[in-house]
Amino acid sequence: MSQALLQSMIEALPAPSLFVDRSERIAAANAPAQRLFGPTMLGRHYITVLRQPNLLDCVEGALTQDRVVTGQYLTSEASRETTYRVTAAPVHGREVSGVLLSFEDISAFRDVMQMRRDFVANVSHELKTPLTALLGFIETLRGAARNDAAAQERFLGIMEREAQRMNRLVQDLLSLSRVEAEERMRPTDRVDLVALLRSLEASLAPVAAEAGNSLHVDVGQVAVRVPGDSDQLLQVFTNLVENAIKYGGDTVRVSITPSDYEPSLRGPAVRVTVADNGEGIDDIHLPRLTERFYRVDSHRSREMGGTGLGLAIVKHIVNRHRGRLRVESERGQGSRFSVILPRA
Repeated sequence: MSQALLQSMIEALPAPSLFVDRSERIAAANAPAQRLFGPTMLGRHYITVLRQPNLLDCVEGALTQDRVVTGQYLTSEASRETTYRVTAAPVHGREVSGVLLSFEDISAFRDVMQMRRDFVANVSHELKTPLTALLGFIETLRGAARNDAAAQERFLGIMEREAQRMNRLVQDLLSLSRVEAEERMRPTDRVDLVALLRSLEASLAPVAAEAGNSLHVDVGQVAVRVPGDSDQLLQVFTNLVENAIKYGGDTVRVSITPSDYEPSLRGPAVRVTVADNGEGIDDIHLPRLTERFYRVDSHRSREMGGTGLGLAIVKHIVNRHRGRLRVESERGQGSRFSVILPRA
């Protein structure tokens, strides 16, 4: 096999690939590999190019033990950590022999696995706190407070709140799972947003009044219909309005604005905005608001019964409806959460 043919074969491989010959020099490399290790790698000893011990062990193992060896190569590309699965396979031929190295980018897989580990850790943490409280009060009720009626009533009240907290978390986890499973299936029912928001006003106005807030739903009387899932859209706006009531000052306004053309959707759309006059949210938090379990104020959120999953559910529902979620906020100027939905 000629050098030109070897180089041509390596170039045909889509993943970064290079060939180390029996003289332990890099005899061929395709364009992705040259971008990864530099264009001057050809002809150099592989130790001076590959450098990472794990990667060097792969080449040495394939060369000396005549077997396929796998490992990992870690690097940074465009300020992003990238992980490659490396396969070093021995090649035997009359004219060319050595080791073929191929690099498979597994960063996305590793990111998913890390997200899974983080998710399990967060769920465990969120459940551990109320469970610890419940177990502690059960132990107390069986011991020192067994015959103390006042203590029993107080402890049972706390236990009920902690059990409700766990129940909310489980319900939100189930809701998030369902929404993620359905995210690729675009809803096709026709939903009147005006009627839906009027229904929301009737159910949440007493909640706002009890919290000392006022809820104003300015949506007019003319029906505005969008393709959607009414239950999920109600969940979206209930979540946003409840958050505004809990954290957003003393006035919450809900408005609806149809438009013939929305640039972000490239077509006719409807914008529903939930605005409050609260203290606002620092810019640093805005990009992460829809992450699972992310809270601007963890202590306050838990005290108010938040699970940290509400806005993640909102994001997935809006995505399922092929819409957009926009958040605008300034310290001392309140917050505005806008849901932009396409119109048929």
